[in-house]
Amino acid sequence: MNNHTEEQLLKQMIEILSQESGESIEVEGKTPEELKTLWRGLVNVRQPKDAPADYLVLENEYLQEYHAPRVQTLADCASTANDQIKLYDGDLCELKVDAIVNAANSEMLGCFIPNHRCIDNAIHTFSGIELRSFCHHLMEEQGKKEPVGKAKMTPAFNLPSKYIIHTVGPFLPPGQKVTPLREQLLAGCYKSCLETAIKAGLTSIAFCGISTGEFGFPKEPAARIAVDTVNKWLQDTSSTMIVVFSTYTKEDQSIYQKLLSGEQ
Repeated sequence: MNNHTEEQLLKQMIEILSQESGESIEVEGKTPEELKTLWRGLVNVRQPKDAPADYLVLENEYLQEYHAPRVQTLADCASTANDQIKLYDGDLCELKVDAIVNAANSEMLGCFIPNHRCIDNAIHTFSGIELRSFCHHLMEEQGKKEPVGKAKMTPAFNLPSKYIIHTVGPFLPPGQKVTPLREQLLAGCYKSCLETAIKAGLTSIAFCGISTGEFGFPKEPAARIAVDTVNKWLQDTSSTMIVVFSTYTKEDQSIYQKLLSGEQ
């Protein structure tokens, strides 16, 4: 996608979304990156509802063009001591696997903070606005908030993956210690996602660091729980599932590399 095409698509999407919200947003003279920030902010705050058909045509074209040169596959992931477990240092939204895991909140509607850097925000932005509406319908049918440690699967819409598996991890308030209950709940997230994937006949799944961002779970114990839970599940089920751990920072990468080196 060249800059002119990107600029025109973003301007048209911003115009539709701003009209829908009753805002007046100046787009002339903005760079494609500035336009993307404006567009993303509008997407992030938009309530779940049916989208105008003309907007969806534009968004689908934009996101398909956006992802095309960025797609990564299992071949781009690093091997570990376990042939079924891989490490991926990159943007989870660009990984082409059967399912990626979203660290969701209990409302299951994505992050409403404009341009927030959490994975929930990124997934809902770069899959497209149909995801929030789909999740909204799921929650309406359920009639209550999503419990911690469970999992729900949705289409991935415009992402390279086929599906998104959403799970709500345990929250750790500042200053509080990790308790056995929170450890069990976090392990439950990984098991629920794996069970959801295998029941759907999927063969590959990529995890983000559940609960380690805004939910405050310390990275090292969270990673150890993730690795131990996945290893045990693979052994207990004899599944051939390929599991990817996606790292967001160099610190994350170092922790997982150590845990998956086979030296422990």
